[in-house]
Amino acid sequence: MTSHPLRVLAAVPAHDEEMKIGSVLSRFLPGTVHETLLVDDGSTDRTGEVARSHGATVIRHSQRRGVGAALRTAVEYARAKGHDVLVVLAANDKDRADEIPRLLEAIEKEGCDFVQGSRYLPGGAYGKMPFYRLIATRWIHPLLFSLAVGRRVTDSTNGFRAFRLSLLQDPRINLGQDWLDHYEMEPYLYFKAVILGYKVKEVPVTKIYPPKELGYTKMTPLISWWSILRPIILLGLRIRN
Repeated sequence: MTSHPLRVLAAVPAHDEEMKIGSVLSRFLPGTVHETLLVDDGSTDRTGEVARSHGATVIRHSQRRGVGAALRTAVEYARAKGHDVLVVLAANDKDRADEIPRLLEAIEKEGCDFVQGSRYLPGGAYGKMPFYRLIATRWIHPLLFSLAVGRRVTDSTNGFRAFRLSLLQDPRINLGQDWLDHYEMEPYLYFKAVILGYKVKEVPVTKIYPPKELGYTKMTPLISWWSILRPIILLGLRIRN
């Protein structure tokens, strides 16, 4: 049991991460969250079994539906179980669960509604990554995102964040849209939190990708990058809501 006044659920969307999920879950500090949920998005390996062996609750999608759909499942579970805050982190060991207190502090002590992890703030870290990915995540996407929301942000593609579930009671935030099933969900939530005037803060975090032999990332350069770029365009031009 944690000492947090708010009930906190940590959600880890996962697809075929048998080799890394154990490391992810072993990084949680005792008492950090009330419950850890792994949403097994149609894995064909032992991802769910390994997660259960580390004490995580597991919900399985019978087929792969996308990270956005997995996050939607996590939100539904969190609400049903009476949690107040949802923390989201990656299943491929690029985020550090022992840094979750940085996110929660901004919610509990500063009253933030949405806390975004940033590898590019002082105190954050990102290690080595391909040059094109560095340019895209540090400059191109944050610049376009900042212009669209009218506020400077430093790491708009980082999925490591925490937010109050009460945020989703706002009818202007609609997670049920089919176009949010994949990577679109992450920038969509951040965009909405900022543009609707909620109290949003970035905090420094670590995001270091695993070695290539363990599976660097499941994102593909063109399709996946369009997925995280198009919410800016569609929301900025009010084509979607």
